Amino acid sequence: MDHERSRLTVWGFIKGLFKAVIGLSLLAQSLLFLFIMVAIIGIISEASRGAPEIEIEKNSALVLNPEGTLVEVSPPIELFESALANAIGGASDSQISVHDITRVIRAAAEDDRIDVLVLKLQDLYIPSIYASKAHYLAAEVEKFRETGKRVVAVGDYYTQEQYLIASEADTILMHDFGWIDMTGYGRYGNYYKSALDKLKVNANVFRVGTFKSAVEPFLRDDMSEEAKLANQAYLDVLWREYTSAVEENRNLSSGTVINLLNNVPGEIEAAGNDFALALVNAGLIDELMDKSAQTDVIVDIVGRDKDSKLGGFRGVGYETYKLAVPADEVRPKSPKVAIVTAAGVIVDGDSPYGVAAGETIARQLREARFNENVKAVVLRVDSPGGSAFASEVMRDELLQLKEAGKPVVVSMGSLAASGGYWISASADEIWAAPTTVTGSIGVFGYIPTFEDTLAEVGVYTDGVGTTPLSAIAAAGTGPLPEAYGQIIQASIEDIYDRFMGIVADGRGLTKERVNEIGQGRVWVGETALDIQLVDKLGTLDDAIESAAARAGLDDYDTIGMARAKTPFELFLEGLTGAETKVADDAAMANFGNIDMQNANVREIMQAVINEAQFFLGFNDPQGVYVRCLQCPQP
Repeated sequence: MDHERSRLTVWGFIKGLFKAVIGLSLLAQSLLFLFIMVAIIGIISEASRGAPEIEIEKNSALVLNPEGTLVEVSPPIELFESALANAIGGASDSQISVHDITRVIRAAAEDDRIDVLVLKLQDLYIPSIYASKAHYLAAEVEKFRETGKRVVAVGDYYTQEQYLIASEADTILMHDFGWIDMTGYGRYGNYYKSALDKLKVNANVFRVGTFKSAVEPFLRDDMSEEAKLANQAYLDVLWREYTSAVEENRNLSSGTVINLLNNVPGEIEAAGNDFALALVNAGLIDELMDKSAQTDVIVDIVGRDKDSKLGGFRGVGYETYKLAVPADEVRPKSPKVAIVTAAGVIVDGDSPYGVAAGETIARQLREARFNENVKAVVLRVDSPGGSAFASEVMRDELLQLKEAGKPVVVSMGSLAASGGYWISASADEIWAAPTTVTGSIGVFGYIPTFEDTLAEVGVYTDGVGTTPLSAIAAAGTGPLPEAYGQIIQASIEDIYDRFMGIVADGRGLTKERVNEIGQGRVWVGETALDIQLVDKLGTLDDAIESAAARAGLDDYDTIGMARAKTPFELFLEGLTGAETKVADDAAMANFGNIDMQNANVREIMQAVINEAQFFLGFNDPQGVYVRCLQCPQP
């Protein structure tokens, strides 16, 4: 009995001790969690007060070294993540807004502490379709240099668009094992007809327009002559703009770049099979040197700082400097020009980032209309189009703005084609860059069905219905009802006629003329000006000034209509995963946050992801699209 009582006593002591240990562990975890929460809220509160003060010595360098994919609008970054990334010397963005970079360059141009701009662009991924954005940044670098400050480009290698920006530098340095990935512009895609035939997939296609090659990948194994004609026309303009800009920036004679690319093997052989030296001989690179020597060049200009994270010279990096650049002051009661951005594939519904969602953009336009302080609106369009229905939802709100007496000016980014042009055509004025891809006035529908594919494995679809249209319930596994196909084709033709009417009314053209320049054909900005699809060539800044002038404004502020989330909202979304889909979409669509030393690998991976993402942008409720797919896809 005593032995049993003693055993129970010991067991009770062990259980009590175990409970105490568990309790203390939970208490410690709770206290640690509270401590972290307090620290995070403190960081958020500090960040929400505005731009932090950073110590920058006189005669410093700003290293423009953004890491990510260059886009029109980047998703908001949770401020704790940004602060943490900055503290450990990394980048928090996988997408970099061209306007954020512009804001940093402009601030540095006016900062008397910054004497040198160092272009270190190796981790800034710029898709070739974003040529207009590269030109825009190059122009900002030129303005910086015109202040009398120095610009130096450094790098192991340069992609084609990175080099366009770097060509504005006073001095371009490159590693002696480096290269410029300059190949010109091309338009190549995958064609699926034979694969679909082998899989016995029936491609039900409906379209209008000779040049509407958006559905060619499903109907052919190669590019049609009409598509080649349209694509070659705008690619030639893009390449001419590129080569002329580089040659002017580098003081090279006209034709230098194309002559080099046309005779690359001979130029390399003349340089002793040294590609890097061939680039020096051609005048594209000033000096070849390793990373350490490149750093020494910057040290010689601004001085050494042994505590610097930039490699030993006195200066500040892009991420740190960006956090310290104050936002433009907006006076509460001042007249305002509102900027609404429609960037990405046009889709139906509501989505905050990554696509131009019809309901989201329409709501922002509506808010601008009801805001009594907004006197004019600039609609920034950077889209290859998409859902016809969503495009019309947005255009409806644009018309309401005009009826309210508020001028609407469109500023086209890299792409404003098909649906992107649909929402632009009714504006009071349209601005484009010389390299903007626009037009593509045409309509198509595409519905694949798999009845023959399933039949190969013994699966069949059958049933009854009350009308000839009832079988649409089985579309996909069964054939598309003939009557339903007739309805879609009629709808396509009607929407194309409506599209032509919208363009004719908005641009002051006849329908016959619109049909001549329509037919789904794409045009580049400078040609679009000649055929009256756009009014003027210029930047977003030019469009803002024009909108203000139309509203009779001399003193005004600019505001964005996308509501900025508070730091605490962003933090809570990070905890709950509310932004997970946006983050996943951004990660899928962009590999800017992956440190790929080989630019070609990045291009290949991007192409694979784009191919997968291609099909996710088709959600029009009627299955009808005004989307330019012969345009290079963002």
